[in-house]
Amino acid sequence: MRAVHLTAFGNPVESLEFVQVQEPPAPGPGQVLIGVEFSPIDLSDLLVVHGAYPFRPSLPSIIGNEGVGQILAVGPGVENVAVGDRVLTPLYSLAWAERIVVPADELFALPADVDPQQLAMLTINPPTAGLLLSEFVDLAPGEWVVQNAANSGVGRAVIAFAKARGLKTINIVRRPELIDELKTLGADLVIEDTPEGLNLVKAALGTAAPRLAIDGVGGPSAANLINLLGRDGTLVAYAALGKAPIAISALALIFKRISVHGFFLSDPEHAAKIRPFVVEAAELVRSGRLYAPVAATYPLSAIKDAVAHVERGGKVLLDVGAS
Repeated sequence: MRAVHLTAFGNPVESLEFVQVQEPPAPGPGQVLIGVEFSPIDLSDLLVVHGAYPFRPSLPSIIGNEGVGQILAVGPGVENVAVGDRVLTPLYSLAWAERIVVPADELFALPADVDPQQLAMLTINPPTAGLLLSEFVDLAPGEWVVQNAANSGVGRAVIAFAKARGLKTINIVRRPELIDELKTLGADLVIEDTPEGLNLVKAALGTAAPRLAIDGVGGPSAANLINLLGRDGTLVAYAALGKAPIAISALALIFKRISVHGFFLSDPEHAAKIRPFVVEAAELVRSGRLYAPVAATYPLSAIKDAVAHVERGGKVLLDVGAS
């Protein structure tokens, strides 16, 4: 059976290897066998490779934090899913392999008429977006939310969930060609991450001010979000794409009473809240209101090329089922 092994923590191009491994055993009680179709190469996967993530497997190990596939066999006592159902692979279930055996208790059948490539990206980003919108500030319909990294998987899901809840979004991007695309998906205001763009936001808001800012970049971009927040506003950081620390003005803390939080999807308090957001996200994908562009797909045998593509930029999926 084909798979990808992480052989050492460090450089992904050097430490990820295409391998042949033994077939998994037949599913036991409460388990299913999944034939994996697609699995994205996420930032969290690369953090696992670098040894900088809370999930740290014993090496060598198959990795892969999320994916989608079809059930090939079910073990005794499984009634919630059946052979042929398309399901998400559970988080951290080592999806970079053709077939995996996993517990069935949290699985559910996905819509059969939705692109499996889009479904493969539902386990991490959409529930992150949903929880960012619901767990920190009690927002009412009509309120503004501001975010950077608006073109990311989380950013696009924030736009879709916010629209469904009657919230309005300010979306900061680095490339002007993204503006019309994100507006088509429901973004209310999309601006470039420039001083001129921020002035446009302030002019559009007038006396209104967001109470929630969602940060996936850090550094100066996060400082700009804080600048847009109103009194008693909240900044929540879920990623650090810019790799720079967040600089918070003491005046913002003192006079605007800004609070700052971090978010990690795998914290235990979120576990019971994830599934409803995944179910909702699948319907948003089906309706076209949530879409994440895929730059390329690669077979498992081209794992080094796939990782090199990710490091250049663009969303990449492993076509695990490709021959």
